[in-house]
Amino acid sequence: MTRGVAAALLACAALLLQSVAHAEPYLAVQNGYQCVQCHVNTTGGGMRNDFGLVFAKTLLPMKPLSEKLPDWNGTVGQYLRLGADYRGSWTDTDVSGQPSQTETGTDQLRAYVQLSAWQNRVSVYLDEWLAPGDATEQEFYLRVGDPASGWYAKGGKFYLPFGWRLQDSTSFVRSASGISMTTPATEGAELGVERATWSAQLDVTAIAGNEDTDFGDQLTAQFLWHSSATWRLGGAASLVDSDLGDRSLLGLFGGLRSGKFGWLGEADLVRDEGFATGARTQLALLGEVNWAFSKGQNLKLTAEMLDADRDVAEDQQTRWSVVYELSPWPFVQLRLGWRNYDGIPQNPSQNRSFTFAELHGYL
Repeated sequence: MTRGVAAALLACAALLLQSVAHAEPYLAVQNGYQCVQCHVNTTGGGMRNDFGLVFAKTLLPMKPLSEKLPDWNGTVGQYLRLGADYRGSWTDTDVSGQPSQTETGTDQLRAYVQLSAWQNRVSVYLDEWLAPGDATEQEFYLRVGDPASGWYAKGGKFYLPFGWRLQDSTSFVRSASGISMTTPATEGAELGVERATWSAQLDVTAIAGNEDTDFGDQLTAQFLWHSSATWRLGGAASLVDSDLGDRSLLGLFGGLRSGKFGWLGEADLVRDEGFATGARTQLALLGEVNWAFSKGQNLKLTAEMLDADRDVAEDQQTRWSVVYELSPWPFVQLRLGWRNYDGIPQNPSQNRSFTFAELHGYL
């Protein structure tokens, strides 16, 4: 697919489509799903498949679409599927002793294109960041797989599997690991398998660099055991071989469903040798509970901790979040939240409160 054709398809997608960009792991935990049940990408996030669109239309919102509106599932013909996502927000940041800062704007506009053949055994997938800023490829890969056995392989540019694929890429576990839905691997290959009770991925990728700098290579592996609809437990590891300093990452994450509550937890240990003062080990922790107290409504409580250097005493930072999520109609979500950072007193940026309102629309 040429760049010109891709750009034309993306423009159409931005105007027409109905899909969701970011994965919300708590939805999978609350409903006993695997990521691949709703998403085209086996490890979650990005374009939704047929089941994911049905879930977004019928099970997630307070009210269904009017029967007078056309029921379109994102497919164009037999081989092409399109999708798009928009997030805009209002934010107010309050730092002690400083004037509050208010911002309003587009957080992201993304579009998706998938070409598939032979009953989805072969597909090409594109995730394009359109705004703000310049258009940028986030994912662009070729995938070959056997749906019957669950085995697949893909090559190109894609997000690495490591822990929970959270909607909030600024969470401590995502920022410390450096692996999120805003930091795709430049190029590489992934071999994976998805079974009824477990899934696993092995990735060999390059790290973004330029002609004069060798940012290195990365080996990543993840295993997730979901033996029942009630709980799941996973582990991940990643090794970076770089001239700028090697990195090693270990992660443990899990989820539990109890009634209307979905619990998430993750712990990541990161050792980074790329500092002038010597190797530094970081520990990032996340605990989250989601309460789906009514159809189309969810209350999210999150507690986080980041120890930026295990060899330095009293340098920990904590973050507490309360977020209310409302899905009044299909393909529309409203989020209202408050987040508080607490850290070293002499560092104002680690001691601030953050209030936000977000509109998530599926265009």
